[in-house]
Amino acid sequence: MIGTAETSSRDPLEERGLESARVFKGKLLEIHCDRVELPDGNEATREYVRHPGAVVVVAELPDGRLLFERQFRYPLRRAFIELPAGKIDAGEEILSCAMRELREETGYEAAQWLHLGVMHPCIGYSDEHIEIFLARELTHVGNALDAGEFLEVFSMSFDEAREAVFAGRITDGKTITALFIAQPHLD
Repeated sequence: MIGTAETSSRDPLEERGLESARVFKGKLLEIHCDRVELPDGNEATREYVRHPGAVVVVAELPDGRLLFERQFRYPLRRAFIELPAGKIDAGEEILSCAMRELREETGYEAAQWLHLGVMHPCIGYSDEHIEIFLARELTHVGNALDAGEFLEVFSMSFDEAREAVFAGRITDGKTITALFIAQPHLD
């Protein structure tokens, strides 16, 4: 409450979990249904997806262009233009994941890495977090795609990518967010 000398460490908007049930467990995701106490003392149900987290990499080539990939995404039944990205494996450090995904998907390794922050893409129904990295001083060493992974790798300038966002050719949220966060760091 504003204007009181007493402060509580509890957020006045916090919903307190009372009971949690996992209703589905797949290879990648879990779905939970929780009973919660609302700030006013009433109870409600919250359904959400548990996700192990992911990384996205803004990879800058020596000429300043950025690496992108075009990949088919089954839930929406079409190919999307995205930055290199992937799921964090259990126990894997986020930088190790970023390095692995860049190498596997694009065939590049980077000598310089900068962690730019984190984004939460689906806060209404998922606990997913995506760690954002900038990779520089790239060397092509050959890709190593996972079995069953198919994609096209290409490059665009930042201006071309921004234009693709505004034209609706790039609609992937993690890509748009990572570009926005990386912009002040790009040459």
